[in-house]
Amino acid sequence: MTLKVLLVDDERLIRAGLAAIINAEDDLSVVGEAGDGAEVPDAVARLRPDIVLMDVRMPRLDGIQATRHLLGTVPEPPRIIVVTTFENDEYVYDALKAGASGFLLKRTRPEEILRAIRTVAHGDSLLFPAAIRALAASHGPAAEAAPGGRWHGRLTDRESDVLRLMAKGRSNAEIAQELFVSTQTVKTHVGNILAKLQARDRTQAVILAYETGFIVPA
Repeated sequence: MTLKVLLVDDERLIRAGLAAIINAEDDLSVVGEAGDGAEVPDAVARLRPDIVLMDVRMPRLDGIQATRHLLGTVPEPPRIIVVTTFENDEYVYDALKAGASGFLLKRTRPEEILRAIRTVAHGDSLLFPAAIRALAASHGPAAEAAPGGRWHGRLTDRESDVLRLMAKGRSNAEIAQELFVSTQTVKTHVGNILAKLQARDRTQAVILAYETGFIVPA
């Protein structure tokens, strides 16, 4: 199965470089390009990509608005990885809150870009605990959020433990080892957490945990 990728960036050179890296792989294919977020809905409807690499800063419609629109209106939307120049870019935090599955820096090595695309396409998230913690600390919890969030009481103690380990970037296997349970049990807990938080994936769940004060960044 070939994974279909849509490139969205207002810099043609960036798109050309990403396309060359991706199209050199047997299991990946760039099916289209867009130079602005405003072009994304039509491109997604026509091309049905599995993954969108989305620049966060674009002149007409930025990547945050484009991400929010896609995930809010498109049935079975593609997974989105936002691409940025600076990891502490405030746009990144907003894009992750909107539902992006992770972010990449434009200086990321080619092999890491390819790994990220495959990771997200297979349903996992790109968690960078230090970067997300720093972004969360700079924003602070939402003013109206009570400590722990409205959903805190719906999580079991074990689910709360799993969410805290997710925020540290632990994989399911690492969480299982740390909590002395099976990997399948961890998968069940993660599924329950996402359902209770109404989160699209692990990244969005972790962002929500920081935003509501359930996890306080050091």
